[in-house]
Amino acid sequence: MMKTLKKLSIAFILAALIFPEAIWAYTGEVMHSFPSPGKFPTGMTFDGKHLWLSDRKDDVLFAINPTDGTVARSLPSPAYWPTGLAWDGAYLWCADIKGGMDVEEGYEGVIYRLDPADGTILQTLMAPTKYPADLCWDGTYLWCIDNKSNEIIQFSPEDGTTIRSFPAPTSSCQGLDYDGTYLWASSSTRDEIYMILPEDGTVILTTNAPGPVPMGLCFDGKYLWNVDYQNDAVYQLSIRDAERYIRQNERHGKVVFTHQIKNFGPGKVLTADVHLAIPVNRDNQDVLTIEYNIKPTDIVTDRWGQQTAHYHVTDLKPGESHLVEMTTVANTYDVNYFIFPDQVGSLGEIPAQVKDKYLEDNEKFQMNHPVIQDALQTAVGDEQNPYWIARKIFNYIIDHMYYEMSGGWNTAPTVLARGNGSCSEYTFVFISMCRAAGLPARYVGSVVVRGEDASMDDVFHRWAEIYLPNYGWVPVDGSRGDREWPRDQAMAIGHLYQSTLITTQSGGGSETMEWTYNSNRFYTTEPKTLVNFEHFADWEIVE
Repeated sequence: MMKTLKKLSIAFILAALIFPEAIWAYTGEVMHSFPSPGKFPTGMTFDGKHLWLSDRKDDVLFAINPTDGTVARSLPSPAYWPTGLAWDGAYLWCADIKGGMDVEEGYEGVIYRLDPADGTILQTLMAPTKYPADLCWDGTYLWCIDNKSNEIIQFSPEDGTTIRSFPAPTSSCQGLDYDGTYLWASSSTRDEIYMILPEDGTVILTTNAPGPVPMGLCFDGKYLWNVDYQNDAVYQLSIRDAERYIRQNERHGKVVFTHQIKNFGPGKVLTADVHLAIPVNRDNQDVLTIEYNIKPTDIVTDRWGQQTAHYHVTDLKPGESHLVEMTTVANTYDVNYFIFPDQVGSLGEIPAQVKDKYLEDNEKFQMNHPVIQDALQTAVGDEQNPYWIARKIFNYIIDHMYYEMSGGWNTAPTVLARGNGSCSEYTFVFISMCRAAGLPARYVGSVVVRGEDASMDDVFHRWAEIYLPNYGWVPVDGSRGDREWPRDQAMAIGHLYQSTLITTQSGGGSETMEWTYNSNRFYTTEPKTLVNFEHFADWEIVE
């Protein structure tokens, strides 16, 4: 066995040395970079051999060698403010926002088709918008992105007629390209790059841009390229690599979770059983230490595998209280999952043990209720891809619900029928619909940083996880994703924040945690006894 492990380790090290990007690369990782030939770069495209880059101050189009950034040749810009470039297999297309006139504050988007040999203008058409920030070609139509109206527009190369349009992922999107399956766009204010479904603008994937002001994008068949307006640098970026997710922005913190029972009498609390959910290592967190102010009676594991620190208390007299604290020191991270829907396996590939546990129905989910079934049919129809099943359910829920924390956790059909709910209720509806569609789902519960690094949380937060074949468990947060911008919706799918410490993982109806998370209690009292329970978490940074 040791010999086998040693051979595997040697093979892994050799592979890492020979093919580092194949093992370590993640979507958006910089593989190569070099300076831009101009100081005011805007649009980019790739002609199969050279990168083309437009510069809005020099009014020049540069053909660049992608291996070292040297300029192979250059062409004069067809007008006075080039902002975007595209390659259709034979010709260059250039977007310009000055309309062919060097007039102060005169903006009128014009698109030019150019002979790449000498820059001769072969065709001129009005852009479908005044401010086309970048261009791309999908094999039939041109696309542009407008950073003023925040639109992405597909249009005819014959006369500029708009074919379709939809909202950009967020404000100030500047770069745009097409990889044969998805659109990619960059935001210069959020410093992010987005992978977008070209049918309707759904943002599927988000990654950090390599520089502070990302502009033009292009795809060379394997890598994505981005030019940065502030750094004046051109970056080659990895996409579709083996890394399932990336951790960033480590937070080294301490969380003291307090659970207190106060007996106001006049009778006794005969028995009390308190359960504190024990956090464990996950993609978003490394648990370093856990300490208790009072040793637990025992550690209990429920049928979902969730461990709790259990305290058994008896004969708590009037005026007495019982306080327990669990102190967790952990590193938490922002986690970004890189999910490509076409690489997600089928429902049939989900392991049987996962289906057996996480397709279970119960009183909170009521998967066969007409409200759930009717919503499922409307949302999902005949969709078979697990990612798109979950995404269509997510879209349906945020279209038919709004957030309201009114107290109590009602059943999924009740919540969906009334159209509002808390984070827990969004989660119950989402899990119910996913399970009814044959997609395993569960929930996690957490304590959350509330603003300042040193803060108290007594509200907490819960969201769902779905099982995607080839990816495993992926977070989906319906209430967090109920936003206007496509980018903000996408950040609720496959994204976790370092401001959360997950304590609880469950399918619901636990024998220890029931439907709660973080903590739970069971108790008996003498008649007419008033008992108060408090539970809250205090955060602080550990240096």
